[in-house]
Amino acid sequence: MAAGWIEQLTGSLEQKKQYRQHKARMAQLPGGYRESVSALERYLMYFGSISKGEVLVTMIGDLVDLFEQSAADGTPIRDIVGEDPVEFAETFMRNYAGGQWISKERDRLVKAIEVAADGAGTGPGQ
Repeated sequence: MAAGWIEQLTGSLEQKKQYRQHKARMAQLPGGYRESVSALERYLMYFGSISKGEVLVTMIGDLVDLFEQSAADGTPIRDIVGEDPVEFAETFMRNYAGGQWISKERDRLVKAIEVAADGAGTGPGQ
């Protein structure tokens, strides 16, 4: 019981363990791949605003998988990220948008507008 309460405050211990494992895998990548995946991870952490631990761990794991496979295949970094690394990162991030805190706010906005629009034309002077 106490462990569940503590994890609510600090996050899942299993997710932290997985994240550390992903970071260790990143450290094992060859130079340019390691530098690239680290830069992408940093950008995704800032840009992504992921609030769900399981989504964050999955996203980082998938990113490391991509770079490990690419390094093993000898795929050039530019063939992975293209000419615009920001576009690559933001496109990659869209696959994990459900974990962003802003998703809840987007849903809230859509519902508020739907309610307001459904009630439009029923007020005074309409």
